Amino acid sequence: MSDIIAHTLHTIADVLSPHGPATKAAAQSYTPNDFSIHFFLQLAVIILACRVVGWLGKKLLAQPQVVGEMIAGVVLGPSLLGLLFPDFQLALFPKETRNVLYVGAQLGVGLYMFMVGTTFQAGHFKAKARSAMSVSFAGIAAPFALAAIITPFLLKVPGLFAPTISQGAATLFMGACIALTAFPMLARIINERGLQKTSLGTLSLTAGAFDDAVSWCVLAVVLATFGGGPGVAVLAIGGGLAWVLFVTTLGPKILAPLGRIVEREGEMSTHVLALVILAFCVSAFLMDAVGIHAIFGGFIMGVVMPRGRLTEELKKKVEPLAVVLLLPMFFTYSGLNTRMDMVNSGELLLIALGILAISILAKWGACYVAARLTGEDHPTAMGIGALMNSRGLMELIIINIGLQKGIIGPTLFSMLVLMAIVTTVMASPLFEVVYGKKARERGELEAAPDAAKA
Repeated sequence: MSDIIAHTLHTIADVLSPHGPATKAAAQSYTPNDFSIHFFLQLAVIILACRVVGWLGKKLLAQPQVVGEMIAGVVLGPSLLGLLFPDFQLALFPKETRNVLYVGAQLGVGLYMFMVGTTFQAGHFKAKARSAMSVSFAGIAAPFALAAIITPFLLKVPGLFAPTISQGAATLFMGACIALTAFPMLARIINERGLQKTSLGTLSLTAGAFDDAVSWCVLAVVLATFGGGPGVAVLAIGGGLAWVLFVTTLGPKILAPLGRIVEREGEMSTHVLALVILAFCVSAFLMDAVGIHAIFGGFIMGVVMPRGRLTEELKKKVEPLAVVLLLPMFFTYSGLNTRMDMVNSGELLLIALGILAISILAKWGACYVAARLTGEDHPTAMGIGALMNSRGLMELIIINIGLQKGIIGPTLFSMLVLMAIVTTVMASPLFEVVYGKKARERGELEAAPDAAKA
């Protein structure tokens, strides 16, 4: 009897271990069942962590749920859980299973941005096109100008950049990192703060989308100089523009019958839902394949979806699953690649704080000035600057690529992680201080939906 109990306990303790045959790289390999076991356990832990940390962030720090989810992703990675309980963290998120998590993460963030696209207000964009383009241009020009100033100094610090990188490529990479606005994060903050149908929200989202697209195109150019070849940049920029042009010109006509069917039947059938999801998948695939990102494919397809009952049905059927189940995987996957213990000296800390200050000045300051010059009042311009300054985990994605491709070293990576987290955490409360609170008191803005949620 004791042998049975002992064997049972050993089997339970071994449940997270690989059970496949030995390989050249490891003593044992993971079987399909091992991946399944890890995936469902990871999902349970991710959802629990995101709910708990998100709730604490709202109650204690007045942060929207999305910021709590971003922090939860970092908590589950090597920065905290891996630091305190390294064996448990490695058993829960072994490297071999992260590719499965990555695919779920891309589906989650892409599907969420598709839903964000369905709320895009074209009328607001047309009314604010001049302001949006001015804010976007300023949010790109200023970061690249300041990057050109600081990069020569950063290149002199050992370990920040690859030894073989040129000053031009390093400047382009730093400019892209500073110019980046966290498109998914910005979208969720706009939604959770009740801004999705306001001109300020549409202006910020439009400018942020353009800034992100430019940053990804610049990254493609940098990667081309690191052995990818000029075809990488040509495919990313040319392919992306061609698909956007096709979707925005012909997409509404192709998709219009789906809207009419839903209006006629009064609900969305599974056949219509399947066609909508098919269109999303094709758009996400094409934008990912050319080297931009799946989220832009999802967003642009959402923009051209027929408005009315179709988008209302999508909000009921798709959005809850994307927000609660799929999107947290995106935050956790990025958090698993984040190390916060790399900035470990006074000199490096000063450099990190300098990068943070310059990033805030380049993004918030430049976008504020551009908004004011195009006719926005002071509170609105401050609100736009605060939102555009958020970088979130899109920043983590681009710097992870830089780290994996050998463009930057682990130390600069950690400095940029610090910048991403601080600018994201500060975005929502500062927006409320400079714009949101007074606008709600004047009745110009509805109460934030997030505030009403437990």
